[in-house]
Amino acid sequence: MSKHSTAFKRSVVAFYLSAERSYREVGARFGIDHSTARKWVRLHDEHGSAGLSKKVSAYEAVFKLSVLQRMWDDGLSYRQTAAVFNIRNASCLSDWERRYEQGGIEALAPRRKGRPRSMPEPPTISGKTNAPLNDDTRSREELLAELNYLRMENAYLKKLEALTREHQAPTRRKPSKR
Repeated sequence: MSKHSTAFKRSVVAFYLSAERSYREVGARFGIDHSTARKWVRLHDEHGSAGLSKKVSAYEAVFKLSVLQRMWDDGLSYRQTAAVFNIRNASCLSDWERRYEQGGIEALAPRRKGRPRSMPEPPTISGKTNAPLNDDTRSREELLAELNYLRMENAYLKKLEALTREHQAPTRRKPSKR
């Protein structure tokens, strides 16, 4: 949830637009940083009151590249570019720029969120579906590959169980020499 409501943001913008005050005065009056007030006013100027509402989105690589091209061509700052394209966090533009310089457009592709999988997917037989087949219709190589996979899985589970048991076992003290 955002720290400030949309109604609060609108009141800050309305106060700034109605009175001839500086961003610092507006920030002091409402208890916010002057750069935040400036950002809200710019968003309101560019996109109206819709620019002040919460927006969550993941951007495609092509869009990110077009934003960077516009920023470079027009010589805009990160904040100005964010206001023009209605991007909430101007600091993500520097991240996009750094990633583009390091890896090209492929580096701008949306990254997968969350923790990576700890175990790989089981191997699938190329060109075949995962539908259960009886042993008569499967080739010798397929059966051997499945047997090898199941043996590895069994060894892994045995090792995991042994490590878990070892970790949970109380530590034994050495007998004292009295």
